[in-house]
Amino acid sequence: MNCRRAFVPNGYVHIIITSYERKSVFIENIEILRTSFKNVQKLYKFEIIAICVLPDHIHLIFHPKDINNYPKIISSIKHYFSRNVGQVCPTYNLKIGYKNKREKGIFQRRYWEHTIVSEEELKNQINYIHYNPVKHGLVDNVRDWKYSSFHKFVKEGLYENNWGCFEDIKNIKDLDFE
Repeated sequence: MNCRRAFVPNGYVHIIITSYERKSVFIENIEILRTSFKNVQKLYKFEIIAICVLPDHIHLIFHPKDINNYPKIISSIKHYFSRNVGQVCPTYNLKIGYKNKREKGIFQRRYWEHTIVSEEELKNQINYIHYNPVKHGLVDNVRDWKYSSFHKFVKEGLYENNWGCFEDIKNIKDLDFE
């Protein structure tokens, strides 16, 4: 399968990175994940617009200084995390293709990518990723998930603390980017 990526200059990109076989690995290794992002930001300049880390996948909207580098950014984050997290999946459970390439079975090889083309779409996708923990049944209220940029948005006055609890649900429950 050939994967075509869009490289829109000065663009925003929504990425979903998923763990191998949807294993819960990210929350229990959140500090390694944070360090992975910080170290890669030193190599490739990019701004994280919004992020939500769930046990088995990560939603990230970011703005790379050089749009052509975003595949390298994702690859580097995955590489750093993999090198520092240890063996997550027993090697006997790995599919043969993963074993042959000496992979640890932490990430799915590919990631979902979407180039954001308008301000309205950016807002909708930020809403979607912040609501994602509620969608997956991890919490009842968006504010209760601590592994999200939602709290930064509240601090900056972009959301009310109870966003996503009542009337807001009508506007976001049908959004689906997975």
